[in-house]
Parts: sequence; C-alpha cells; structure tokens
Amino acid sequence: MQNGSEFDVVVAGAGPAGLASACLLAQAGCRIACIAPGIELLTSPRSDEPVRRTVALMQPAIRLLATLGVWPGKLQPGSAPLELLKIVDDTLATFSAPTVTFSSSELGEGPFGWNIPLDLLVHELAHAAKAAGVTLINASVRGCQLGAGKAELSLDTEAKLGAVVVIAADGRQSVLRRDAGISVNEWQYDQTALALSFSHTSAHHGMSVEYHKTSGPFTTVPLPGNKSSLVWMVRPHDVDPICALSEDQLAARLQLEMHGDLGLVEDVTTPATIPMTGMAARKFAANRVLLVGEAAHVVPPIGAQGLNMSLRDAAFAAEAISDALRLYEDPGSDKLCAAYDTARRADVVPRQAAVDTMNRSLISEFFPLHLGRAVGMTALQHIPPLKRRAMLEGMNPTGSLPRAMRG
Repeated sequence: MQNGSEFDVVVAGAGPAGLASACLLAQAGCRIACIAPGIELLTSPRSDEPVRRTVALMQPAIRLLATLGVWPGKLQPGSAPLELLKIVDDTLATFSAPTVTFSSSELGEGPFGWNIPLDLLVHELAHAAKAAGVTLINASVRGCQLGAGKAELSLDTEAKLGAVVVIAADGRQSVLRRDAGISVNEWQYDQTALALSFSHTSAHHGMSVEYHKTSGPFTTVPLPGNKSSLVWMVRPHDVDPICALSEDQLAARLQLEMHGDLGLVEDVTTPATIPMTGMAARKFAANRVLLVGEAAHVVPPIGAQGLNMSLRDAAFAAEAISDALRLYEDPGSDKLCAAYDTARRADVVPRQAAVDTMNRSLISEFFPLHLGRAVGMTALQHIPPLKRRAMLEGMNPTGSLPRAMRG
C-alpha cells in the first residue's frame, strides 16, 4: 500500500462488525479499505481446532449475513438453530424466580436465531470482503488526523491513508475513538467469563439455557449434534481453580452445575477467560468517525445482546454512508454523525441498562434487586402479551432496522 492512498471509507478492525460494514459498503460501490493486524491470515485455510467461542445471532443478524452472501453457505452446517430459550433461577435466593421458557414456535417465524462458531464467522466474512473488492491492509492504526473534509490515518507500517469517513471497529481501546475526541464511561464487574464447548449424551433439542447463579449466568448454547458451547460467569478468585481442573474433573463440574440436564458431559475444551467490563461511548460518532461494536459499547454476555447490537451498528453505519454518497452528500458531516449517534443511542442505551441491571441483580447482595428480578420473571411467565413482547424485542428491536437486516 502506497502512501497517500485514497478511499471513500476506511474501516479499522476485522471483527464481525468491521468486516460486515466493509462488505456492505463494497456492495454499494464504495472504494473501501479494511485495516487490522493479521487480516490477510483470516482468509487462509482454517484449522480443525475445537470450537471454544460461539456467537448467538438473532434473525435480523442472520438476514444481514444472507445479504452479504455468507448465509447459509459454509456457516449453517457448523451452526445450530436456537428453537428454545430457557431461564432458570439457580441462585437459591429467598425469593426465587420461576423458570421461564421462550419458544420460537410461538412467533411462527422459524428459530430465534443460530449459534455460530466465531472463528468460522470471521473467516467467511473476510472471504466475502476480499471477494467484494475490499482492500485488506495488514497493519495497525497509530493515529488519525481529522480535518474539515478528510481523515488521514497513520499506520504502523509508516503508510498513510486518506478517507472521507472512517468506521472505528477497533475495539474497546479504540485509537480512532480517542483521536476523534470521544470519551467513554467505563466500569468493571467482579466477574470473569469462561468460554468453552463440550459434548453430552442427552439431546439439547435446540434449547439454550441460562442458569442464573450468584456469580452470574451459566449459559449453554446448542451446537450441531450432541454438543454445546458455554459461557460461564464466575468470580475472579474462582478462575484459576476451575482452569486447573483436569478434563474429567471439569466435565463433572459442568454436569453438576447443569444438574445433569444434558446427561454425561465429556470432550471439554480448555476454557478461554475474559474479564468482565462495561463501557459506553459518550458519543457514537463525531469528527468523521463512526463507532461500531466494542469501540462504542461493551456489555456482559447476557441475552445474546453484544454482537447483535454491534452488527446493527455496522449495518446502520454502512447504510448512512452509502446513502450520503449516493446523494452526493458528505458522508462524514456533522449532520450524519449526529443522526447516527441518535439512532444507535436509542437502541444501545436501554439494552445496555437492562443487561447491567440483570447482571448486578445476580451478583449483588441487595435484597430489593433479587425481589425485583423475581417479580419481573414471574410477570414474564404469567402474562402472555408481555412474554411475546420480550421475545419480539429480543429478535427484532423496536424501531426501524437497517435495510440489510429486513430481509
């Protein structure tokens, strides 16, 4: 890549959200580059390593993948449909909530979504980006100078790139967010997430189960066959003892935590550990930089909200930019940035608040939070219209979806 290369849009970051926005903009005919360390390796042949991390994508996100040409493709055979979602109060609290089961058949629209291996998803999106003509640049962004009509990015390869507008998908420590002058609110949870997968002798019947424990959710999500992935929130002091268990010991522990619901557990993968934090940008766009994914917001893995919100970021950002270019308007203007900020804030802020409240109600010793959670779950169980509204909101957020997610 030569110094002074010019693009309509530069995307920093090659996670699912960054790659999805790059693909959408390339489909719209934009000159686009996607920058990330090791990005070219994402299109290399994949190894057959066991699945550890998966992502549960709801139907709007699946429709986005179809728009990008990667669904069903090679993704569906390695993924599992989410037909049932069950929440189990396993806190042993004085006021425990009833078990609530949500069935996609009540909505008549097929499964809620699909559980997809994360590495496979990124691999297929990277292939789609390359095929669509996205320029893939193996580098890191050192900084960005933002002018009246242009952004100039400096890379660690000493190259410089120019763009009319920039999409920051470079994670929670985003360099582009910093250089755009966008501050954040950050907080930490006294939790670490363990991510792994395992086999089991009983069928999961397409059911994801979220066991609410005093350390946070213990969530099993179906994979093809008699396999499931797991995200287990534990206290930080419990991480080392759990990770020190042998495979057989860990399998027995998981079986105990699930009360034997999936039968005999075996073939447990080594856990990946992720410290739990929260973050919210005070603006989602400013100075020709639009934030998507964890550059904009970070939430605990509860209710499959994180990546689904991030993909909506990506689709909204691509739609706003491509529409502006089609109308010969400035895609990095203050007006566009303000409109994007307003649209995404209406979606992200209430969801982030709901996830935070649910998580804190589990790990807190404050009695009214436990009582409030129990009352809320009881209402969901016994008021059918409220339960249906909750299912629809989880799948298809209130308000307009970006075009790429409408099917």
